[in-house]
Amino acid sequence: QLQLVESGGGLVQTGGSLRLSCTVSGITLEDYAVAWFRQAPGEEREGVACINTQPGTTMYEDPVKGRFTISMDSAKKTVYLQMNSLKPEDTAVYYCAAVRLRSLVHAVAVCVSSSAEDFSSWGQGTQVTVSS
Repeated sequence: QLQLVESGGGLVQTGGSLRLSCTVSGITLEDYAVAWFRQAPGEEREGVACINTQPGTTMYEDPVKGRFTISMDSAKKTVYLQMNSLKPEDTAVYYCAAVRLRSLVHAVAVCVSSSAEDFSSWGQGTQVTVSS
């Protein structure tokens, strides 16, 4: 019943900004950790950012720290990824993913590990292309 739908991708020049949205249905969003992943052609899927409300934390992978911001609007059941100062190496298909939290330790672990295997539900992805 859990569904995630990404939107907001597109073509942008180096240094530009985009805001991705992940709309979630079928769950109480606060009971889940939600993360953004990305996958470029020929590359492995990698974690980008993660958010949860039980520990009340947000976490970012090193390549996007200081440039990307993840946030959540519970009323709209939407998780956002604000991407600033975009670089060509940010070009990828961006996915949102969710997993129900079993404990505080679990919530911290899944966001720290940024492993796709830890997330049970996935959106279909949205393309982000950054040109020079």
